[in-house]
This record gives sequence, C-alpha cells and structure tokens, in this order.
Amino acid sequence: MPAPATEERDRLDRATLLDTAEALFYAHGIQAVGMDRVREASGLPLKRIYRLCATKEDLVVAVLRRRDRRWRESLAAHVERVTGPRERVLAVFDWLAAWFAEPGFRGCAWINAHGELGAASEAVLREVRAHKDAFHAQLSDWVRATGLPLTEPVYLLAEGAIVTAGITGDPSAAGHARGAVEALLRDAGAGPGAGA
Repeated sequence: MPAPATEERDRLDRATLLDTAEALFYAHGIQAVGMDRVREASGLPLKRIYRLCATKEDLVVAVLRRRDRRWRESLAAHVERVTGPRERVLAVFDWLAAWFAEPGFRGCAWINAHGELGAASEAVLREVRAHKDAFHAQLSDWVRATGLPLTEPVYLLAEGAIVTAGITGDPSAAGHARGAVEALLRDAGAGPGAGA
C-alpha cells in the first residue's frame, strides 16, 4: 500500500508549496521571490519542489489557478446568500469591500502577475485571462438576472475598484463603485421597457 501514502505525501507537500508560494508572491512580488526563499519558507527540499512544479512559471500558474477557484467560490458563497437579483449584484461590491479591508491586501493577484510576467510568460498570461473571463462570466450571470443590459459597466466598475484599492490601499473604492452600480440599476430600471 505505498501508493496511497505517496499520493497523500504529494498532496500535502503540494499544498504546503502552494500555500507558501502564494503568500510570498502576493506579499513581495513574484520576481522578488526566488525558489530558494520558497524552499526555506516551505521546509521542502528544492529537489522536491521541482518534482512537484518543474519550473517557477509552473508554480506561478498553479498558485494563480488555485487562488482563482478559492476567490470565485468565496465570492459566489457571499453573493448567493442574498435574495433578489439587484441585491446580489450589489453584494459583489460588499464582498469586494471586505476583501479590500483584509490585512495584507495588495490588490489583484492576477493583475499583479500580469504586470510582472504577462509580457514574458504566455502561460501566466493565459491564467490571468482565464481568471478575468471567469469573473466576467460569473458577474454576467448575476447582472443578467436583473433583466438589465449592464454587465460591461458593472464589470468595469468592479475591476476599477479592485485596481484603485490595490494602488491606493483605500478600501472605500468598493463603496464608491457600489454607489455607481446602484444608480445604474435604478436608472436603467426606470427606463422605458427596462427590467421587464
């Protein structure tokens, strides 16, 4: 029965590696963190790390992919607790406000990765685009449920709030964007034939 033990060890070591790399990359930047620092912080031998992820680029992609799942699942859990389509759209911005106020918030991990590696790494660029496309699709589902054609402005307000909060360190960007979305929903719903 050594196979299950090996699979479990791989799973645990991979989780340790991804947890460590994600924390370091997000706090300090991908290019500023060398693999020796990941080795030291994770307690995993370098040979083991490279067996789990053959290159640093592979590690970055794995970190972004796992973070994407966790990020969007957390957002969906928050939004879907709310009843009413318009309230769900606004709940996106309440979730963003809570995220922006977390200790250690450094903006969007995918935008950060794109800024550091997007021009040099096709794999990282694909992962960044996959996350943004998935977030857009998720948001689109909630906006479409309102019956109003507002997906693009709501998406751009969400992305703008994320970038603004990341750069300024001020979580109030989510509240400002929420107010703009609330006005859009109200105004579009008052128009002729809207929201039927």
